[in-house]
Amino acid sequence: MPTYVPITAAGLTGLLTDRILAARNRIVVAVVGADAADPVPFAHIVSRALRDRGRPAAVVSVHDYVRPASIRLEYGRNDEMSYRTLWFDYEALAREVVDSLRTQGRWLPALWDEKADRSARATVETATDNTVVIVAGPMLLGRGLAFDLTVRLQLGEGALRRATAQDHLWTVDALLAHDRLVAEIPDIDVRWDHRDRPAVAERGDYQPR
Repeated sequence: MPTYVPITAAGLTGLLTDRILAARNRIVVAVVGADAADPVPFAHIVSRALRDRGRPAAVVSVHDYVRPASIRLEYGRNDEMSYRTLWFDYEALAREVVDSLRTQGRWLPALWDEKADRSARATVETATDNTVVIVAGPMLLGRGLAFDLTVRLQLGEGALRRATAQDHLWTVDALLAHDRLVAEIPDIDVRWDHRDRPAVAERGDYQPR
């Protein structure tokens, strides 16, 4: 069992920033968490901290890489299996962000506008030699995405159900099932039920590129 160490919210941001700054090349970081854990706002906090320390950084939300509604909603609006397997275009995320940043020095900030259900019409961004892109959102582990660093904001089932909006409670069982079925261990695991006093477990074999 991993050992979790208490840390402050500011200390957590500092820990992640230091880890990322230890890598000299372009890297892609995953902040994994249910929407109720606010992974995207947290990723923006880390991104700002990196920019304050002179490192180019940007955030990509998994919700900007959803599939069209005709695919997402094919089996109904509240189908748990669809949410887990069809809702997000992880293959496009790999192609347009993770692999593209590493091999071509560029990335696409958004692919699909979830609300308008049309192309996001985003412009491809060009990276510097040390750009950091933070991909944030649910169920990123176990997708074969070659992240350089993975951070999971972990909510216990009770906290997850309490924090999830009423009209999205149907996603909770899908999220829990994904966590049970995926064996991939994050580099940094954060117990996130109480955000003013999180606890952190770090994987010992992580090395920056």
